[in-house]
Amino acid sequence: MRATHWLSLCLIVLALSACGRRAAPESEPVASLTVTTTQLEMRDVEREVIASGSVAAWQEMLLGVELSGLRVAKVLVEPGDRVEAGQALLELDQRTLEVQARQAEANLAQAEASLQLAQAQATRGESLLAQNLISSSNFDELQANRARAEAQRVVAEAERDSARLRLGFATLRAPHAGIIAARAVQPGQIVSTGVELLRLIRDGRLEWRAEIAEADLSRLEVGAPVEVRGLDGQIVNGQIRAVSPSLDPQTRTALIFADLPEPGRLRAGMFAEGRLRVGLARVAVVPRQSVVFRDGFPYVFVLEEGNRVRQQRIEMGASQGEFIEIRAGLDVNAVIVVRGAGFLGDGEFVRLVTDSGA
Repeated sequence: MRATHWLSLCLIVLALSACGRRAAPESEPVASLTVTTTQLEMRDVEREVIASGSVAAWQEMLLGVELSGLRVAKVLVEPGDRVEAGQALLELDQRTLEVQARQAEANLAQAEASLQLAQAQATRGESLLAQNLISSSNFDELQANRARAEAQRVVAEAERDSARLRLGFATLRAPHAGIIAARAVQPGQIVSTGVELLRLIRDGRLEWRAEIAEADLSRLEVGAPVEVRGLDGQIVNGQIRAVSPSLDPQTRTALIFADLPEPGRLRAGMFAEGRLRVGLARVAVVPRQSVVFRDGFPYVFVLEEGNRVRQQRIEMGASQGEFIEIRAGLDVNAVIVVRGAGFLGDGEFVRLVTDSGA
């Protein structure tokens, strides 16, 4: 009886052990987040080239005087002043030049008097020669004196004109209308030729200069519109005036020049970002909300079988309002997570809902 009892106990223990070793059923994966999805959408968008550049004067004229060793008497303009063509900008001390001009006038008057005397003597000599009262050699001498007096008068006239011209140089005038950009002269300063005293932006006209990559040059044309954004966010409209015919061999970029008819608050020397419109193009876009950045690179999450997501790196294009252009990295039939993408990790399971249900 005792043996039978122990055998029964052993059988019960073995049965319980077998039950404990039986494999538990696998649990199904749990969705980490509820998301919405979409697919690539084709849209006609206005193609743009975004570039950075600087604002510069269309033509910047460096102004100086043509005289040396004279003192500045007056400076009539300040930076920022708008001037007209021919307007006086600076005056030199004219006293020495005025004395030289009066002396030249006196020399001319003396030369004219000498010419009148020589002409009268030559006329009288002709009459005397006809009466055989003077010799031919004396008459030739009278004619030579008249020619010499005429030459001296021409020299005196040239000296007078030169003195008047130098006197005119004592006033620096604007060669064109424009805006005074810089001033490097003060009253009392002794000036010399070849030294910049004032700087003039011709017609007050500014332009935007930017370097454009080689790949984008073929899409740019003279006359294409440009939007330039200043540091304060102001938008200034412009137009491409010229495109450089050659590229920098180091950077493989070319310089473009865009006129800014109404520059607003932009000033020469400012840095500004610009958008160049190059026409319509049909491109693939996704909602801006679906793009996430990890380690500085753009990604989207692609939905795969079993509601598992895969993190996919993409190549972005320009922003188009609430959409972003996709240049590369996605299949045309890919299903992309929109809402909730910023909280996902690669390989996670998700639960799908409609946009209204989200």
